[in-house]
Amino acid sequence: MPRRLYTCTPSRLNTWLDCPRRYRMTYLDRPAPPKGPPWAHNSVGASVHNALAAWWRLPVHERTPAMAGVLLIRGWLTEGFRDPSQSAQWRERAREMVERYAAGLDPADEPLGVERTVATRTDRIALSGRIDRLDARGSELVVVDYKTGRHILTPDDARGSLALAVYAVAASRVLRRPCRRVELHHLPTGEVAVWEHTDESLARHIRRAEQIAAEASAADEAYKTKIPRPRQGEAVDHTPYDEVFPPRPSNLCAWCDYARHCPEGRAAAPKKDPWAAVLIDSTT
Repeated sequence: MPRRLYTCTPSRLNTWLDCPRRYRMTYLDRPAPPKGPPWAHNSVGASVHNALAAWWRLPVHERTPAMAGVLLIRGWLTEGFRDPSQSAQWRERAREMVERYAAGLDPADEPLGVERTVATRTDRIALSGRIDRLDARGSELVVVDYKTGRHILTPDDARGSLALAVYAVAASRVLRRPCRRVELHHLPTGEVAVWEHTDESLARHIRRAEQIAAEASAADEAYKTKIPRPRQGEAVDHTPYDEVFPPRPSNLCAWCDYARHCPEGRAAAPKKDPWAAVLIDSTT
């Protein structure tokens, strides 16, 4: 019989790497455990991404920096902030961020894709994902990913990103044009982290994706066939799952949506307030 392909996204694979228990609660448990409250930094990121995507969909003559700010204001997401004042402060920061970024763009330089879904497959996996922006520069394609977090990005971040490599391979196969360059655009600073892949480095990322997928697929199968699942409404006892889906406690547990369901995670790092990542100084 032909091998059944494991269908996944880079996010699913990275979740397995980060913490198998979180992977289980995210992708396998049904009903899924209730998540914690939404995060303010996710609201900032989504608002910025949505505004830039909408900007590219405007007629060329309307693509001005000021309009990027207008779109940000119109689509501002308020979930996770401490109070309306903090939300308003960040809305203004984000408006300035997208206006400054849009001022450096050529509105007539039409991308090949905005929020474009691409997919590819090997003889083991079927991968898909959504690219923030796909540019055509000369005869080649370029994958552009927007970032809004505090972390200052380097070329190593672009080089090591499984998601960007998958997007490059998928875009190249779908559009039949070379795609080796991947870029992380850090909107808070305006810096761009760039990596030029080779065919060999992209192939290594695909092999890595296949290896991760093989582990996750085997765990999925064990979950379906070997592990007794709790009935709806019962408290989750992690013990039967832990051999296949062990927790990986770290400081990152403070930011996990499922921390309240994970004793090891709570012990590793106290849960953060939903607005913790947007506390830059005492005035915020």
